[in-house]
Amino acid sequence: MLEDAGFEALEASNADDALKLLEARPDIRIVFTDIEMPGSMNGLRLSFVVRNRWPPIAIIIASGRIQPEPHEMPADVTFLRKPYSHAAVLEAIKLAA
Repeated sequence: MLEDAGFEALEASNADDALKLLEARPDIRIVFTDIEMPGSMNGLRLSFVVRNRWPPIAIIIASGRIQPEPHEMPADVTFLRKPYSHAAVLEAIKLAA
């Protein structure tokens, strides 16, 4: 889906792997994360780490079970409630890009 829209998608199985990708790939412009994920931190914590270490990177957070309050997320983060459509994901990514 993302590749068909002209984006290169990279996948990380947990927050630690995502941080390694971000350190290795300075061309990453958007992080899309679920709140509930395995590893040393959840997606909310990952979003704060990304915002602090890489402020220009856009962040999209998704969840079907947790609805964080705005003050529980970094500034300028997009939240998508699951289930979401492919169109909603593409729109959020295009707006963030």
